Amino acid sequence: MKRRKTGQFRRGRVGVNRVLFVLSSAIAICYSGASFTRVPAEMSPIEPLIQNNRAWSERMTSHAPDYFRRLAEQQSPKYLWIGCADSRVPANEVVGLMPGELFVHRNVANLVYPSDPNCLSVVAYAIAVLKVEHIIVCGHYGCGGVKAAISNESFGVIDNWLLKIKEVLSRYHKHLDTIADMEQRVDRLCELNVVEQVKTLSQTMIIQDAWHRDQPLALHGWIYGLKDGLIKDLGIRVERLEQVPPR
Repeated sequence: MKRRKTGQFRRGRVGVNRVLFVLSSAIAICYSGASFTRVPAEMSPIEPLIQNNRAWSERMTSHAPDYFRRLAEQQSPKYLWIGCADSRVPANEVVGLMPGELFVHRNVANLVYPSDPNCLSVVAYAIAVLKVEHIIVCGHYGCGGVKAAISNESFGVIDNWLLKIKEVLSRYHKHLDTIADMEQRVDRLCELNVVEQVKTLSQTMIIQDAWHRDQPLALHGWIYGLKDGLIKDLGIRVERLEQVPPR
């Protein structure tokens, strides 16, 4: 019985070795294939980005040669920006801040889910380590995510992500139905979405624990105009437990 078990083990080990050999051979063939051949720089459509980076780096160090050395040693932003992933809303630029001065988290339609470990990890790090004093939820008019949520169309997996906006739409549907112009209705929903995300953020334990520790922290709701490049303060500011709205 022992010899048979040993033989079974050996045969099994040989079988595993054969599988590993086949896999390693296949990987070697893949990596030696033409698909991994380096594309000459002049043929690459993304090469201008590398060139832009070189020029940007030179501009940054032309007046401050030690700029990147100092930046690498420490980041000490006072602000966390939670914004939309839209490429037309460059967070640092629209508020005139340099690298290292604004901690940024972005997703489609600037949503805050209490169950989203990505967003909440950013918030936790910003509060506990960076000691930011202000968290800004900034949406923008004409948001594609909001447009998708307000329509009756299906867009695949992102439909699940946009459920939070649909909840806002349902909560304020009577108010929104009074706005005849669809563009204005979308823009109003963009504003309401920001307000609701600030409320949700204020109700998280991460934020409330900071207030329990008397850590200075204020939440703000802003919206950005794509047509004029201007930020509008929506007038919502939460900076202590007493101001947290009920669930």
